[in-house]
Amino acid sequence: MRQPSLDRGPRGPQGHNAGFQRATKQQKQVMMRLFGFVLKNYKFSILTVLACIVVSSITSLFSTLFTRTLIDDYITPLTQMANPEYTSLLQTLFRLGLILLLGVVASYTYNRLMINVSQGTMLRLRKQIFERMEQLPLSYFDSHSHGELMSVYTNDVDSLRQMISTAMAQVFSSVITIVATFTSMIVLSIPLTLVSIGIAVVMMVATTKLGKWSRGFFRIQQESLASVNGFIEEMMTGQKVVKVFCHEHEAISKFEGINEQLRSSAYNANKIANIVMPVNGNLSNLGYVLLAVVGAAIALHPDFSLFSLNASLSLGTIVAFLQLNKSFTQPISHVSQQINSVLNASVGAERVFALGDAVPEVDEGQQELTDPKGDVDFHDVDFGYVPEKQVLFGININTNPGQKIAFVGGTGAGKTTIINLINRFYDIQHGEILYDGIPISDIRKQSLRRSMTIVLQETHLFTGTVIDNIRYGSLDASDEDCVKAAQLVGAHDFILRLANGYQTMLQGDGGNLSQGERQLLSIARAAVANPPVLILDEATSSIDTRTEQLVQRGMDTIMQGRTTFVIAHRLSTVRNADQIIVLDHGRIAEHGTHDELLAIKGQYYQLYTGNHID
Repeated sequence: MRQPSLDRGPRGPQGHNAGFQRATKQQKQVMMRLFGFVLKNYKFSILTVLACIVVSSITSLFSTLFTRTLIDDYITPLTQMANPEYTSLLQTLFRLGLILLLGVVASYTYNRLMINVSQGTMLRLRKQIFERMEQLPLSYFDSHSHGELMSVYTNDVDSLRQMISTAMAQVFSSVITIVATFTSMIVLSIPLTLVSIGIAVVMMVATTKLGKWSRGFFRIQQESLASVNGFIEEMMTGQKVVKVFCHEHEAISKFEGINEQLRSSAYNANKIANIVMPVNGNLSNLGYVLLAVVGAAIALHPDFSLFSLNASLSLGTIVAFLQLNKSFTQPISHVSQQINSVLNASVGAERVFALGDAVPEVDEGQQELTDPKGDVDFHDVDFGYVPEKQVLFGININTNPGQKIAFVGGTGAGKTTIINLINRFYDIQHGEILYDGIPISDIRKQSLRRSMTIVLQETHLFTGTVIDNIRYGSLDASDEDCVKAAQLVGAHDFILRLANGYQTMLQGDGGNLSQGERQLLSIARAAVANPPVLILDEATSSIDTRTEQLVQRGMDTIMQGRTTFVIAHRLSTVRNADQIIVLDHGRIAEHGTHDELLAIKGQYYQLYTGNHID
């Protein structure tokens, strides 16, 4: 499979380098923002972690430097004694043991703290992006799949957890270790220190180059993972359709393609990243040998002009320096080991912050509806979901409170769009929509939406009991109110036949109920809300004829005294409407009562006599 190009800029070396530079700059900004977020919320914990890392690094450095003392002050003299005395050595080793125990405690403490910091950061990030998601307009969800958003909450957030709990502490430890070790190396031998610096520079260059190369593949990996999640979510919700049309093999084939893209991008990302550790490991081993040779040369030729900066080196000093060099280059190897999680986290953090930075739904309305009547009027309204494609043209609708307004027309005529505008799910480009004589743009969205309720064609039930799903229409409603609402719409009898009645648990969007039963619960939820405006978006389209007659009686009851907007394919359900508005390609073609529209023998007449809308 052909891999997507990492070079999003102009072709050629200059464009490629510019793309890497932009990616690196963006990566740094994202990681700095993440560190700032962590520090803001866990300043004391991070300071404690730093203190523990300092203690752990110093104890580790002390044990390394002790090698020099052990060889030069104890082992060498003891080998020259006829009757060696080990008491002093044992006392020194005991003190060393206590110091190392302190290092173990410090290391354990900062690792436990980093677990708490990482989990707490994930908690705050998930809370932050969920709060932002609840503030986003519907247009955002029109352009982002559910699977893509779920991937942000799961995969991207988890990549940050791994990075914070391990890589962040490793960076702190590496910096402190390098500083402390470098200082000790200078004290022991300047020439050997220069050799170590050369080795470290080569390792850092190798790590940086390979990291830049693999980051683009990590980005593609996260995007491919989101595509896989989105496809699986889509197939799960549409499983009945897949089976009805016998498209199982086609679904499997398509999934194999998407899954292969994920495998390929993950392979490329990890293939490059996993090279870093072996490369640095071998460079470190090469440097170890080179230092041993240089150290031996200094010891054997102390007056050689190349090494005149230092006096001769003892065996203990050479051994201790070799250990210090390991401590000096080891942090680079440790960082290279974490490069997968760091690069993955940088892409994950970018996607998490992108969701957190998404522009929330704007609500410039200031007015509250204290006593809404439900008088909704449209004055010369134009609208398009995108600027280049207008879907409504010059819509004028005048209603009185308590009227039943029906919208009919073919698919794509604009019926549901008008409903979405009443709720201010989308804002109009031209004209005006009035609610009780007030432009809806001047009314607070929550106040406006509380004054109306909607029953959608696609019913959605939440995980919980039957009565909790009904109460979702009004969280202050009592159990008695919920039961009355169910009785009103004809749902009471079937609820009592369930295993635990109103306390029956619903899961999987009410998958254990029939489509008609699910729709009845949705209508009961609207009834318990008791608003002045009721919107029915083909609310009875999924109910059989017998159930529809039962529901219609309940609907007629709850519609009394309320302004009701109805979208229906079955024209028999809108015959008693006060106004029937016929829409045709975003324009009002006809409007009037049932009898008036039949009399003019226009589009409504054709629809009614044909008994369908198309």
